[in-house]
Amino acid sequence: MPYLSNRKSFDDAADLIARFGDNAGYEAAMRADKSRDVGNHIHFCHWRQIERLIVVLSYDQSLGTVH
Repeated sequence: MPYLSNRKSFDDAADLIARFGDNAGYEAAMRADKSRDVGNHIHFCHWRQIERLIVVLSYDQSLGTVH
């Protein structure tokens, strides 16, 4: 499961899904790669987490334990 450090993570994921639809995960990966290439490890980690969050949000069923 992705770690969400703040609301911005969810907002970024929702924005990418709204703008890119099924390609939102690819866009997040591209942004992560670009951040890594310029040496920005903070943004690299952020966009990798967004990529994982987009995958989780794409499932129609609950993941993990439901209480």
